[in-house]
Amino acid sequence: MTQIAAMPIAKTLSAYLARQFLTWCGAVFAIMVTITFLLDYLELIRRGGTHPQASLGMLLEMAALKLPHMAQEVLPFGILFGTMLAFWRLTRTNELVVARAAGISVWQFLTPPVMFALVIGVFAVTVFNPIASTTQALFENMESRLLRNSNDQFALSRSGLWLRETDENGNERMLHAERSGQGDVVLEKVTILFFRSVERSGTRIDQFAGRVDAEQARLAPGHWDISAGTRWQQNGEQEPFKHLELPTLLTPRKIQDSFASPETMSFWELPGFIHLLEVSGFATQRHRLYFYALLARPFLLCAMVLIAATFSLRMQRRGGATLMIVGGVVTAFLLFFLSNIVFALGLSATIPVGLAAWTPTGVAMLLGLTLLLHLEDG
Repeated sequence: MTQIAAMPIAKTLSAYLARQFLTWCGAVFAIMVTITFLLDYLELIRRGGTHPQASLGMLLEMAALKLPHMAQEVLPFGILFGTMLAFWRLTRTNELVVARAAGISVWQFLTPPVMFALVIGVFAVTVFNPIASTTQALFENMESRLLRNSNDQFALSRSGLWLRETDENGNERMLHAERSGQGDVVLEKVTILFFRSVERSGTRIDQFAGRVDAEQARLAPGHWDISAGTRWQQNGEQEPFKHLELPTLLTPRKIQDSFASPETMSFWELPGFIHLLEVSGFATQRHRLYFYALLARPFLLCAMVLIAATFSLRMQRRGGATLMIVGGVVTAFLLFFLSNIVFALGLSATIPVGLAAWTPTGVAMLLGLTLLLHLEDG
């Protein structure tokens, strides 16, 4: 009879704890997202002050487009502080004291929050991330057009690499290559199309001005070093050449960074794009690091619950809120600092990318479990 009576109590307590967890985490997350949105909007207004074409309405739209991506970034901290506040309230009202006096261990009343944190993490990665990546891509396009005045465009597809440049006179040049080598940008099987900007009837149009086909093009400082090709004039005449220098403002870093950033690609698209980068000869560290970090995100949220519970148990024994606030802020700062360090090491290939992506999650999980074992079992 005691076991039968305990089952409804356990279910009722789990539902109550889950409701408290979701309520407080949702409230804290909403506050953090609102503050982040306002700070981003103010920063965009500052940056747009020297760009007349960037109106307040456009900047507001940019801030709104960036908001889903920023919501992903603040989610772990929203879970951390929300869980701390939820357990702090339960401790102040002696509800956790009564639960523990009734023989319910910390692992039992932590199960509902941990499970919900895992579900939230899976939803954020598999469902919300594709939405955030789409809006982030729109934001970066508007940022490039309104705040950076950049007309250069880069694309990588199964048909090869496409580059588009615009010079100071408005003339355009489109370059296509089948693949690229690692390190210095060396393109193979290159085709370059030249377009001249002309004005007709008050409208500027792009007129075909020539074409170059070559076996190889190497990006040197300030120019493309093109070898073994043929230059086609506008009138159809062809002119073979062994060596041709073509001025450019591009750099290897600019080309690499200007491909679709990992933040603009959804969780489901990243594996295919990483494979495309590999077969095209480009570095994949940045995209693989982001993909592995997304895989670790649900477990990072669970780790945040464990760490928050550690501070809540300390509150029960010490009876103050100062330690909770200081501990939460310090933990968030250390996690952010550690993530930046190991991610930088991963991007530089100093440590494996997978290790860099999972280290913050693993450290947070081990820290939370160790402290809870110490506090619960002595």
